[in-house]
Amino acid sequence: MTAVEHTCHDGTELDALFPTPSLPPTVLCPQRYAGSSPEALATLRYVLKDNHTKYHIFINDQKWHNHITHRALALYATGASGSLIERLYKQDSTSQRPAIESPETITEENFIEHLGDENFYAGYLAFFVKAIEEKGVSTTLDEYVFSEKHNFVDSQDSSTRPVMFARFLAALFHAFIHVGYGLEFGIPGLVAEGLALTSVHESQGPTFFPSSIFGHSSTTAVDEVTTRLSSLLLNSKIPTAPHKVEQPKGNHAFSIITKILRDSEFAPKKMEKYFNGKIHVLLTERGDNIWRYAEQWTIDLSQPGEIERKIEECIWTTTILYAIGGWSKDKGFRADYFLMHLVTSSLFLPATLAYLSQDSQVILLRSYFALVLAWWISRGRPRPDIQGFLSANSHHSSDGEVPSEANSFLDIVLSGATHSNEHVVKTQRTLAHFSSIYGTRPKGYFTGTELEGAEMLDGSLFLRAARLTDEYTSHNRSIWSFGGFPED
Repeated sequence: MTAVEHTCHDGTELDALFPTPSLPPTVLCPQRYAGSSPEALATLRYVLKDNHTKYHIFINDQKWHNHITHRALALYATGASGSLIERLYKQDSTSQRPAIESPETITEENFIEHLGDENFYAGYLAFFVKAIEEKGVSTTLDEYVFSEKHNFVDSQDSSTRPVMFARFLAALFHAFIHVGYGLEFGIPGLVAEGLALTSVHESQGPTFFPSSIFGHSSTTAVDEVTTRLSSLLLNSKIPTAPHKVEQPKGNHAFSIITKILRDSEFAPKKMEKYFNGKIHVLLTERGDNIWRYAEQWTIDLSQPGEIERKIEECIWTTTILYAIGGWSKDKGFRADYFLMHLVTSSLFLPATLAYLSQDSQVILLRSYFALVLAWWISRGRPRPDIQGFLSANSHHSSDGEVPSEANSFLDIVLSGATHSNEHVVKTQRTLAHFSSIYGTRPKGYFTGTELEGAEMLDGSLFLRAARLTDEYTSHNRSIWSFGGFPED
């Protein structure tokens, strides 16, 4: 395949695809750090446009992902200088594959024929640039990711169905993350790239999501408008740290974790064959049972603030599985590469949900949670020892140059921004944001959620997780842990 630069856009079109970042669509998205400058903005936009025209979305034949835009935006959002953004772009560019010309144009007629084929990435990219320009982001997402048409076709067997939604969440949520960056920063070019990535992803368990979730819409046109307007202020009526909280009736996410911990089918020794990222095998062999647990997670839209509450449950769950699940009394903390992606992906739930209809919001939340469970199980279902973790990691103030009385996250984010590995700054930006919105949650907030020790948790979890991540990634040559957790 011939290496080319994407030439379908002139300078004006590229400027429209990669405009100056806008404010986040909801208050549950991260706010920008101080330090923005004209230099940083100009460098960021150059990086986004240059990457768009020069490089493929995969860096090799194993379909490892191009993370250039993710790091650049995380750096920009945390106040990095233009020179740092440029230096790390040059570093990341050395491992990229050049863009290649699509064998043919992608149209509505042949859209399904080339799904999963990375050689058609440029074709799908051009297709979604046009779709977003003509239909807008929300309609494009609903039509090509959340519709029955682009997921299940009755005349096709399971191996040839388009399953765009499964592709959207495949491979550690990378397409979801890419689209999420575009939605958080208001950059349509990134959304188009993320949807093109979705199209060339393998589905990884095409039968895991049941066709029943893509039923006919239960919302009217008025409901749709109301949902999308209210979603712009998802957290406007809910205090971030009420003094007394009564958990709604039903199954909390922590309750589902507890049920799985009690299920011998998912014992670590039985999961070892999935440790090397073989999530597709797990979803094929055990997917039905995992989905049955996900279905037990209560999402009750008759309860005010339910979408915000479910976002929070996902965020706490992913952080617990990564930070506390990654810690043991004997071995200390291991920053698991796969569980880390659960944390960084959950950052984009608020931005993505803000653009979706109510039905699609529920589909995304439940399916995202189901895959979080699957990835956790595939790593050995590490048991969160909450009491042991909190006791062993009680010291969480900064030990750097910033005084302990000052914001301990400042030195952590700075360390992440200058780290050679692109995932570190993304992880620390995520944990810092979670601390900003949930850091004042008091002990007792999760009383009654069944998970052992949950009543002892408070908002300091996010700082503890960030400090442990900083220490691990600064002192381990491999940076991230890949071994899984074979011990129970």
